[in-house]
Amino acid sequence: MRFRRGVKPGRFARVRGSAFAAVLAALVATCAAFAPAARAAAPYATTGDCGGLPKLNLKTPAGWCVGLVAQGLRFPRGLGLLPGGDIVVAELGGWMENRGRISILRKAKGYERETVFEGLNQPHGVAIGPDKRVYIGVLGGVLRFDPANPQGTREDVIGGKSGVAAIPGMGLHPLVSLVFDTKGDLLLNLGSVTDNCVVSGTEPEPNATTCAEAGGQESHGVIRRYPMHWPGDGKAGKAGAFTVEASGLRNSLGLAVHRASNTLWQAENSRDAISKRDPKLKDEAVPHDELNRVVAGKHYGWPYCYDNNVAAPEFAKFDCKGKTAPVLLLPPHAAPLGLAIDNDAKLPAPFTGHMLITYHGYRKTGHRLVAFKLDAQGAPVGSPVDLISGWEGISGVRPLGAPVDARIDASGAVFVSEDRNGTVLRLVKP
Repeated sequence: MRFRRGVKPGRFARVRGSAFAAVLAALVATCAAFAPAARAAAPYATTGDCGGLPKLNLKTPAGWCVGLVAQGLRFPRGLGLLPGGDIVVAELGGWMENRGRISILRKAKGYERETVFEGLNQPHGVAIGPDKRVYIGVLGGVLRFDPANPQGTREDVIGGKSGVAAIPGMGLHPLVSLVFDTKGDLLLNLGSVTDNCVVSGTEPEPNATTCAEAGGQESHGVIRRYPMHWPGDGKAGKAGAFTVEASGLRNSLGLAVHRASNTLWQAENSRDAISKRDPKLKDEAVPHDELNRVVAGKHYGWPYCYDNNVAAPEFAKFDCKGKTAPVLLLPPHAAPLGLAIDNDAKLPAPFTGHMLITYHGYRKTGHRLVAFKLDAQGAPVGSPVDLISGWEGISGVRPLGAPVDARIDASGAVFVSEDRNGTVLRLVKP
């Protein structure tokens, strides 16, 4: 990482290390409190049938319903849909090292779970590559396997034994999401180490205009592009050296490509605790989370700016005019973790061709799946429609409703993972 003038590398490294230890301890405690094993075996009471699955008492548009696909999973995050209907699930396993696993839910066996790999380090993102292999984002890198022969084909793509340098996995946002663009290149996030460049109560220098972790080729809060070699070039399946596609993006867990316009979209998880830096600002109201159209070479503001190019309290004199504003402001603290675009017009009317976003947040703005109508460039138009909501109104064992990933299958069904409930759900219009 390159350090800018006015920042002492030694001090930053020490502060960052202590902050990471504190954050890890807090996350471990949180995970222990909400791990699926600590909850009741069945987080939902089911009421009837939803397209052949147990129906859940959740709110949906008229004519739609939500069915329970699987439960008892270990903090499920990313999903991958295979031909034939099987589902790859990245189970984070919690915030301790090497507790994650990859499972496949076998449709022909009633979505019975089959273990593929155990002992992975915080697997999160799942993508199906142009080679039909499954790519998994783990702490520090990316691995892949052929779903027809997982054990015999597992290999490192980034980090590990791949020969490509590992991804820095540290701080508040170490999880790896990934997506392939229309060229077959691999795009992935490198989240910020800190909340807003404030580490263990140590703020940036007075009137600072730079943030150490957000500068240089090894900067955090960016999306990286790894060019991929495919059959015919003699380096099939190998990743090349990365470039920084876009920066100023605090945590890009939601990534999706609108293929018709060849545009990359990012759902931004914005900062927390802004009122601690400026008491005049209300944490419940600002900053908004964001939906960004990612353009190569652009800077989207973090940590210097928030919302529509407003200077952050830590960088009050920063000129935000040259930064790229979001296409859409999402609700504050909605925590948009999953992003899916109906590129192939599979969703039933009236949601054909829409964009889906999971709001994972624990506050009132979260716990729902929403849909946006898109224009020809993939940009949202109009107001969102709730596709799944109502978690807070369920009686009995109270599901927390924290959806993570969303995927649309060939029939137009939407599969959703819920980490805190340990479940995978399916939204359909029977």
